[in-house]
Amino acid sequence: MSHLENLLEFLRIPSVSANPDHKADVERAAGWLEAKLAGLGFAAEVIPTPGHPIVYAEKMVSPSAPTVLIYGHYDVQPPDPLELWHTPPFEPVVRDGRIYARGASDDKGQVYAHIAAVENLGAELGVNVKFLIEGEEEVSSMHLEPFVRANRERLKADVLLISDGSMYAPGVPSLEYGLRGLVYMEVQLEGAARDLHSGTYGGAAPNPVHAAAWMIARLKGEDGRILVPGFYDAVRPLSEAERENFASLPFDATAFARSIGADALPGEPGWGALERTWVRPTLDVNGIWGGYQGEGSKTVIPAKAGFKFSMRLVPDQDPHAIREAVTAYLHQILPEGYRMNILYHGIGKPVVTDLESPPMRAAAQALEQTWGRKPVFTRAGGSIPVVADFQELLGMPIVLLGMGLNDDNLHSPNEKFDLECFEKGIQASEKLLRLLAQG
Repeated sequence: MSHLENLLEFLRIPSVSANPDHKADVERAAGWLEAKLAGLGFAAEVIPTPGHPIVYAEKMVSPSAPTVLIYGHYDVQPPDPLELWHTPPFEPVVRDGRIYARGASDDKGQVYAHIAAVENLGAELGVNVKFLIEGEEEVSSMHLEPFVRANRERLKADVLLISDGSMYAPGVPSLEYGLRGLVYMEVQLEGAARDLHSGTYGGAAPNPVHAAAWMIARLKGEDGRILVPGFYDAVRPLSEAERENFASLPFDATAFARSIGADALPGEPGWGALERTWVRPTLDVNGIWGGYQGEGSKTVIPAKAGFKFSMRLVPDQDPHAIREAVTAYLHQILPEGYRMNILYHGIGKPVVTDLESPPMRAAAQALEQTWGRKPVFTRAGGSIPVVADFQELLGMPIVLLGMGLNDDNLHSPNEKFDLECFEKGIQASEKLLRLLAQG
C-alpha cells in the first residue's frame, strides 16, 4: 500500500484514550504500529502500562552510527460533537487536497510521516532509529514519565525528534524551540446543603455561582495581568534578539483576530499578540458551572458551583510553585460562607531548546531543502509536558519539527492534515535522517 493508504488505515482505528469504551481500539492501534514497524525490520513491542500501552521499536544499523529517538502518540481526542463533522471522524476522506479524520494531524499523520521516511530510505538508512509512541498523550501522559525514567539507558540517543505541532503558516517551514508549561486546576464551591428557593432564601443564603464569579474576577485585572502574588517573579526576560525575531515574522493582528471570529485581541499591555501567546504566562478560565441550565426559568439558589482554569507558564516558572501560590491565593479570596474543594489536573514544565545544536541546524537544512526556503524559528503557546521530562531525564538535544497547520482543527470537529504537509513532512524527515547520518 502507499503511504497515504497506510495512514488512512491507521486513522480508521478510533483510539480515543479518554473514553474507556475505546480501550480495545487503543490497544488495536498499538498493535497496528507494532506490526508496521516490525515489517520494516524494527525490533518492536507493545509495552503495557497501568493505562494504555506504549509502542517501542528500534532498528540499529551500526554501533558507530548516530541514534535518533522519535517520539509521538497514537491516541486521539474524542470526536464530539459528532453532528458538526462533515464526514464521520473515523472514516477518513481525502477532499480538496486534505485528509479529514480525527488524528489526521494530531498526531497520527505526523508520526506516520517519520515511519514513511524510514521506509523510503530502506537499506540507505544511515542512523539508528528508535520509536517511542505512546497512547496517553491526550490524557496527560501519566505513565510515560515513569517509563522514561526506568528506561533511560534503553532510550539513549543523540537527538530526540518530535513532530506534534504546526508550521508557522502555510508554506512557511518552522522549527519550534520553546513550549509553555501548564498548570490546570478546578475549584468546587458549596454554599447551602441543598438548592434553595430564591424568593424564600434570596438575600440571606450563600450563592456559589456568585462566589465563583467573584473569585474569577479576582484572578486577573482588567488589563489582563494575573493578580496572584508572585506569579511573575520567576519569568525569564525576553531577549532583544528574540523580540527582533518575532517582529520579523509575518503577522497581521487584524487577520489573526478575523481568523478566530474575534473583534479584538485583549491581553497584557506592552506585549504583542505573538509574544502574549508564546512567551508570556497566561491564566484562562476554561469552564464554569452551577445552577439551572434548562429552558425557561427556575428560581433557584444553587447549592454548588465551580470553575476550571488553566495557566500556561514560561521559563523559569516552576509549575509546582505556581500551583502552591495559586492555591494559597484561592483560599485568600474565598468569600465567607462557602466551602471549597480544589482539584489538580494537568501539570507540566516549560521548555526551551538549544537553537544552535547540530541536530537543530541539520533540521533547518532539511526543511530548507524540502520547502525551498529557510525555516523560521518560533515558540509555541501550547504544552507538551513530556518534552520537559525528556529534557530532564535524557539530556539530549531536542528538535521540534511541526508538520501541521494552525487551522488543522486540532481537538475540534473536521480535523484535517494537508496532503502537501504530509508529503513534505516525509521528505523533510528523510532528508534530516540523511543529514544526521553524515555527522
